[in-house]
Amino acid sequence: MDLAKTTGAKIYVAKSAECTFDHAALSEGDTIEIENMLLSVLETPGHTPEHLCYVVTDRARGDSPIGVFVGDTLFVGDVGRPDLFPDIAQELAGQLYHSLHDKLLRLPDYVEVYPAHGAGSLCGRAMGAKYQTTIGYERKFNPALQIKDEDAFIKSLTEGMPPAPDHFSRCSDINRHGPARIAELPKMVELGVGQFKARMQDPDVIVLDSRNYLSFGSQHIHGSWHLDLNGNFPTFAGWVLPTNKDILLVADDYAKGVESNTWARRVGMDRIVGYLDGGIAAWIVAGMDTNSIQQISAQDLHDLATGREDFVLVDVRAPAEYADSHIKGAINIPVADLRSRHVELDKDKKTILVCSSGNRSSLGTSILAAHGFTDVYNVAGGMTGYSAAGYAKECKVCTNPHGSRFYEQTDESKIHWDSNE
Repeated sequence: MDLAKTTGAKIYVAKSAECTFDHAALSEGDTIEIENMLLSVLETPGHTPEHLCYVVTDRARGDSPIGVFVGDTLFVGDVGRPDLFPDIAQELAGQLYHSLHDKLLRLPDYVEVYPAHGAGSLCGRAMGAKYQTTIGYERKFNPALQIKDEDAFIKSLTEGMPPAPDHFSRCSDINRHGPARIAELPKMVELGVGQFKARMQDPDVIVLDSRNYLSFGSQHIHGSWHLDLNGNFPTFAGWVLPTNKDILLVADDYAKGVESNTWARRVGMDRIVGYLDGGIAAWIVAGMDTNSIQQISAQDLHDLATGREDFVLVDVRAPAEYADSHIKGAINIPVADLRSRHVELDKDKKTILVCSSGNRSSLGTSILAAHGFTDVYNVAGGMTGYSAAGYAKECKVCTNPHGSRFYEQTDESKIHWDSNE
């Protein structure tokens, strides 16, 4: 939207998306010319109902295609997930099968593939780390494309998929109407301690702390959400933060505050309106009340796990991580689900949270603290540190989070493996 306003260029988008802003609508067979390049439009529904791919022909070289911008239809070692629209997931998975096999895989093997996402994106199951590939490479090595039976393909992409962040469900409508221009977004104003505290009294305001989890655990403002900027900050910002409230930010310094705001905006979280000038140090020097979350080590956790003290251990990783390796007796509640599933836990019991590193579990502690849990602990280093200390087998998902696990078979003996047995 900003580029169109600044340059006067047109925005080209699928006709079937029915966008309400000024645009050039595209359908199957339409073409766009840029100097000697020809972009031919393919309608490839599956990830979304209105998805398009663009086949590139460099007419200075010849009439054969040389590349294809595939968006979220095809990735390196993966395909787009069709389950983001749960009511029509089966239909979309079937459409994706035909978009792949009847259109993209009919391109020559040498055609370069330019996906919209790379490793770490939740738009697929577990895409590879390369930023581009070829039709021939994916035809031979992409696990999803080896599933020739349509029904089996649909089943593989509608069962056992990773959890979908909240902001995925908002994307289509935002894209349809066009997001606000960056110049029109609220400014992040530096606020003194008194101003910051006054703004906090508004029920339509929340506090977000983006410092590292050790700093947050040491001292933080009561009721604040924690998202470690060193973790997967944008994904979880779009996933867990409420969209109907203004956000006041606590960061290490102003530059980190700007960085936090930029990442938040990239997932549609456009309401960071204030930054605590001087950070948490200024808040403490002003005599304001704070909260803290005790951090415990792998050794501390092992001593507790092998001792007799009564406590609840909550593993806040994704189900695939938990299935690969976990501590005996741990309850698996993915961190975003704690917003509602905290009611399954006893506030009066000592509660310890663990993830792969300490980042997600720290977010989890902030969620539980906001719901009245007072005896909460975070495992610094998470399962990565716990396995490095020799107390559990190494979690393959934790150590290689972007590796492909499309065909991985779960070994039941590994699921229940525990160093104490």
